[in-house]
Amino acid sequence: MILYNVTVNIEKAYEQEWLDWMKTEHIPEVLATGLPIENRLLRLLTEVENGGTTYTSQYTFRSMDEYITYQQQYAPALQAKFAERYKDKSVTFRSLLEVV
Repeated sequence: MILYNVTVNIEKAYEQEWLDWMKTEHIPEVLATGLPIENRLLRLLTEVENGGTTYTSQYTFRSMDEYITYQQQYAPALQAKFAERYKDKSVTFRSLLEVV
């Protein structure tokens, strides 16, 4: 199993709007691709004061092939939507993990 982790630090002024958008639009769009089999949205509790709040959205894929398909066919458009809305209001980094 592959875990795709997207960590976002969102400015506090946009936090609730971002959370609503993630729950009602972005995550459902990612899951609608049919490739991730599970999603979790988590808030970091050990936050260093930096003017924002940090969240991680985790997507589980059955295989590396399914993750690669997602990255090639869907991720660019979904990431562009995110950037259009929040590029100046957030800092994002992505990581890829294997469940062992």
